[in-house]
Amino acid sequence: MAEPFKNLISPATVQHMAQHLGRATPGFDAERFQALALHQQHELELKARILRIADALTATLPPDFSTACDAVEAALAPPLPLDEHGEPVTAGSALHAGGLAGWSIWALGEWVARVGVPLDAALWPRALACLHALTQRSTAEFAIRPFLQAQPDRVWPTLMQWSRDPSAHVRRLASEGSRPRLPWGLRLHALVADPSPSLPLLQVLQDDPSRYVRRSVANHLNDIARDHPQRVSDWLERHLPGAPVPRRQLLRHASRGLIKAGHGPTLAVWGLGVPLQGQARFSLDAAQAAIGSGIGLRLALVSAADRPQALEIDYAVHHARAQGGHSVKVFKGWRCTLPAHATLTLDKRHSLREVTTRRLWPGAHRIELRINGQTVGEAGFELLPAAAP
Repeated sequence: MAEPFKNLISPATVQHMAQHLGRATPGFDAERFQALALHQQHELELKARILRIADALTATLPPDFSTACDAVEAALAPPLPLDEHGEPVTAGSALHAGGLAGWSIWALGEWVARVGVPLDAALWPRALACLHALTQRSTAEFAIRPFLQAQPDRVWPTLMQWSRDPSAHVRRLASEGSRPRLPWGLRLHALVADPSPSLPLLQVLQDDPSRYVRRSVANHLNDIARDHPQRVSDWLERHLPGAPVPRRQLLRHASRGLIKAGHGPTLAVWGLGVPLQGQARFSLDAAQAAIGSGIGLRLALVSAADRPQALEIDYAVHHARAQGGHSVKVFKGWRCTLPAHATLTLDKRHSLREVTTRRLWPGAHRIELRINGQTVGEAGFELLPAAAP
C-alpha cells in the first residue's frame, strides 16, 4: 500500500526544519518549535500538519517580521536546479542537506501569509520578497493567494515583474499563484468573476522558454475556461494562428476542458467542429464488471468522406450515485485522423478502480461516446460490488 500523503510532513521534516532554523536564527528555541509542531501530529491530515507547523513558526520565530524573514531565508537550501526543459530536477519531498526545501516550504509560506497579510502595507514588499525566495525551493503558490485576495492592486505589479524574472520558479509562481481555481488553494473569487487582470501576465508567459512555466499557463487558461469559455476561445483565435510548436502545445492543453465539454467555437478553432462523416459502432466487452476491475471499450469507424477527418474522441461515464441518479465524468478517449473512405478500430480499457477523488457505487452505468463534441453512440453495463479479497 502506498505511503499516506500526510506522511510527507513527518517528525523528520520538523526536526530538519528545527536544525536549519536553529542554524540561521540566534536564540531560536528549536526544542519548543518541535514540541509545538509535533503536538498530536499523528492524528492530523496533511493540511492540518502544515497549519500546526505554521503555528509553531509564529510562536518561535523572531517577533520582528523582517528579522524573521531574514532568518527563514538564511535557512533555505540553494534554489532547486532545472533540467534543459526548465523542469525541476529535485523531488519536492527530499530533505535537502544544504537547508530547507520541498514540503517544509509550504509551512513557511503559510507563516509568511498568516503574519504578513495583516501587517502594514509598507512591509508587504518584504513578505513578497520572502515568497520570491521560498518558491525557488518548492512553490509559494498557496502563500501568495491571501495577499492577492486582500489587496490585488498591490500584488499585480509584483507578479508582472516576476513574469520576467531570471528564475523559472518565480515566473511560474506569477501564473500558478494567480490561477482562479488552483487545486488545494484559496479560491480567488474576483478572478473567477473577471479574469481580465491575469491576461496580460499570461500573454507574457505563454512563450516562456521553460516547459514548467508554460504548463502553468495552460492550467491557468483551463481554469478561466470553466467560467468564461468564450474568453479562452477568443484567446485561441488570436494566439493559435502561426504559433510556434511549444505555444501550440500549451494552447492545446489549455483547451482540454472545452474540447471535452464539446464547446463548439473551441472545436472549430482546432479544426474539430465538423461532425463525423461516416459511421461509428461503439460497444463494451462485457455487460457486467466489478469495482476494482475494468471494462473494454471498442469503437469501429467507417469513413464516408473524400478527405481525412481529424477526430477528437471522448467518452462520458454516467456513474450511479449512492442516493440514486447519476454523475457524469468525461474521459479522454482517442485523438486520430480517419483517412478518406477508410475503416479504423480503436480499443481502450477503462479502469473501474476507486481513486481518492472518485468513489464508485454499484448499479447501472452508461458510457456515452462523443466525437468532435457530438454524441454518436452509447452502451451500458452493470457495476458490481468489489470482489471479496
